[in-house]
Amino acid sequence: MERLPVKLDHLAVACTSLDAGTAWVEDQLGVTMQAGGQHPRYGTHNTLLGLADGIYLEVIAKDPDAVPEAGHSWFGLDDVSGPPRLANWICQTTDIAQAPDVAGPPRALTRGDLAWQITVPDDGSLPMDGGFPTLIAWGRGTRHPSQSLSPSGCRLVRFEVTHPAADEINQLIALDDKRLALATGPLAMKAVFDTPNGQRVLE
Repeated sequence: MERLPVKLDHLAVACTSLDAGTAWVEDQLGVTMQAGGQHPRYGTHNTLLGLADGIYLEVIAKDPDAVPEAGHSWFGLDDVSGPPRLANWICQTTDIAQAPDVAGPPRALTRGDLAWQITVPDDGSLPMDGGFPTLIAWGRGTRHPSQSLSPSGCRLVRFEVTHPAADEINQLIALDDKRLALATGPLAMKAVFDTPNGQRVLE
């Protein structure tokens, strides 16, 4: 099977409360998140942070005032507990129809003037517990969210993913990005940022 070319689109912090997750990121990075929006299909809401190089950081949680139209959430949020944590990486592809089975099927979504397709397993879980990226394809004519976010002065320096099946992940996707380190080991994620307050880390 030919590896699917992808590029890093954004990182996601999962949490049980959007307010708590947003406060955690703001404390860790020393910057202010921006308001995002709601995702009625999966009953979630988010806040966003623009990063350099055309990517962004998302804090996402289940919306306590929403009932998911799909009957479940996504990004593994139905099973999230404990403190906020870096839990998901989302990669762009120009051929989402060729997404590997492990990613889940592409789902068409819209929010305001945004339109995209995104892979979501049937139960809303994270592929390989988050070790495999969620895949996204922005709609033609859709302005990438990073272009609408205020500059934060933050830049992703390094993103590390360890997973027991790292070799399998590498065989499925082709991501040529010097910031990414994918290694075999217990599941873990770590993102290193340059910020106006010096170098900071999210895990």
